[in-house]
Amino acid sequence: MLQRVAPRRPVRQDMAVRHSVLSLKSTAAILLIGFACALPAAAEERADGTTDLPVPRFVSLKSNSAMMRTGPDDRRFPIAWEYKRRGLPLEIVREYGIWRQVRDPEGTIGWMNKSLLTGERTGFITPAADSGPRTLYTAPDLQSRVAWRIEPGAVVTITLCENVWCRVSNGGRSGYILRNHLWGTYPNEAING
Repeated sequence: MLQRVAPRRPVRQDMAVRHSVLSLKSTAAILLIGFACALPAAAEERADGTTDLPVPRFVSLKSNSAMMRTGPDDRRFPIAWEYKRRGLPLEIVREYGIWRQVRDPEGTIGWMNKSLLTGERTGFITPAADSGPRTLYTAPDLQSRVAWRIEPGAVVTITLCENVWCRVSNGGRSGYILRNHLWGTYPNEAING
C-alpha cells in the first residue's frame, strides 16, 4: 500500500561538470533573489537545523523517492526503507539538527533529512472494516449526497478540517470524509489550507 521498498545498494554515478560564466550583475541578482526567498524559512529555523514548530506534527514527502534511515546521519546509519510515493503523509515525532524522526501510516519509524519533507498537508485513506472503499460526501453531513468513493491507501490533499470532517481532494475531485477515516490529522485539529 505504501510503495515502500527495501533499500538497494548505492550506485556511484559519474557526473559531468558543467561550467558557465555569469556576469557580476547576474550573479548578484541571483544571490539577492535566493536570499530574499530564504528569509521566511530561516525565520522559523534555528542554527542547528531544528525548528520552533510543534512536535509531533504532520508533513508529507516532497518527492517520488525518499530514503528512511535507521538513525539521523546518512554516513553512519543505513537505509531502512525507500519510499516511492510523493505526498505520502508522515508524522514528525522528533527533530535532531537537519534530521526528522518520522512515522509512516503503518507505524514504521525512521529518520529522514528535512529536505525530503514538505509542510503540505496530505492524508492516507485508512482501511474500512469491510476492506471496501471509503465514502466522500458533497457536504460535511452523512445525509448529504455521495460525492465519490476512494480506495484505502489512497493519498489525498487535505484542504480543510473542522470537528469530525475533513475536505480532501484527489485527481481533480473533492469531497468531505470523516476524520477517523483519514491518517494525517490529529483529533480536533483545525486545518484551513
